[in-house]
Amino acid sequence: MAKTLRTSGDYTITTGTGAAGSNTVFLDSKTTRVVGDLVVDGTRTELNTSTMAIEDKFLIVNKNNSTADSEDSGIFFNRGTANDAVLYWDAGDDEFQIGTTTNDSSVSTISNITLGNLAVATPAQNDHAATKQYVDSTSASTVQIAGDDSSIIQTGGSTDTVSLLGGRNISNTTVVGADSITFNLDNDLTGITSITSDTSNGNLTLATNGTGDVVINDTLTFSAAASTPTATSVTKIYNKTVGGGGTGVFFINSAVSSGTEGELISKSKATALAIALG
Repeated sequence: MAKTLRTSGDYTITTGTGAAGSNTVFLDSKTTRVVGDLVVDGTRTELNTSTMAIEDKFLIVNKNNSTADSEDSGIFFNRGTANDAVLYWDAGDDEFQIGTTTNDSSVSTISNITLGNLAVATPAQNDHAATKQYVDSTSASTVQIAGDDSSIIQTGGSTDTVSLLGGRNISNTTVVGADSITFNLDNDLTGITSITSDTSNGNLTLATNGTGDVVINDTLTFSAAASTPTATSVTKIYNKTVGGGGTGVFFINSAVSSGTEGELISKSKATALAIALG
């Protein structure tokens, strides 16, 4: 038999001394439905149910917090005798953290956290989190070293490798400015077959330390005929079509013969001239 109790004002059920006492109100029924809002003004709400269904689209955690980033907040997961797992917002570091903790849910700041792993799917777009396997495989197939001016050194393919070779010869790597990496070498270079200036018509300078000499231990080859360079206060050596000197090796210096080029004389030419001149 249904029964309805209606009042024109508030209706209060008090057991013993109320909230300060130890008495309990039991609602013993298959279903208890609250048609209006339910407000629980206590320090603890406990649901001893196996399944809880929530219709709300969003849940507010730490509702009464009124100070920006003053308290951590999140969800604790009971693990029995093991440390609780926790997913929470770290107010001090402004980031989400996940792991296990020896703290309990009564704290306002989690002071002990052992970070845990988070399993995610293979990312499908740029703002998705990536798995370690995805990062490893992607890094192995594509490596880009890009500068602010969009210049890129790139490799593609699952077996491609970017290597800085030289072993002990590369002693230090320093980023000295935008788009600039300098390698300082402190040992002899070996296995070098070509050195080329990267500037059109640019010079290639070999400079010694102090009074040292540039030493060539093997044959010095002039691979192509050169045009006569402009005479300056330094001596320039170059090769052209063989002339009266019989060598094809020429030099020019503004301080010699008013800057007129001269050809080095071969031994046979020098001997012939000596005989001819007596």
